[in-house]
Amino acid sequence: MTKQYWLVKQEPETYAWATFVADGQTVWDGVRNFQARNNLKAMKAGDAVLFYASMDPRQVMGVAEVAEAAFPDPTVPAEEGWVSVRLRAVRALRQPVTLAMIKADPTLADIALIRQSRLSVMPLRRAEFDRIVRLGSP
Repeated sequence: MTKQYWLVKQEPETYAWATFVADGQTVWDGVRNFQARNNLKAMKAGDAVLFYASMDPRQVMGVAEVAEAAFPDPTVPAEEGWVSVRLRAVRALRQPVTLAMIKADPTLADIALIRQSRLSVMPLRRAEFDRIVRLGSP
């Protein structure tokens, strides 16, 4: 199976990168957008994930991976059809990659983060993922 690449967004006051790192892993639940849900359903164990702190400071903080593929979201009755995945923190970027940096990079002009800014779980192409990691590893 081919490895896939993703970006997940979270408001730091709800669940910060530092908390994720301290926890080591987390259940990514509470997603209530159909497109984001479909993206969660498409995730497979071992897929690479970028963690983006939305609102303020609007920056990619680190790399995670999918530890467990989609399962029923424990915050709602299973018959509602919402799903979660389990994510594992891998490492922080040496330098967070800001939204301004992403917008300024012509190789990232078509990234879903810019095109669909409200989507909380989005696919990335490998080249986009790698480029953001390089920007965060000067």
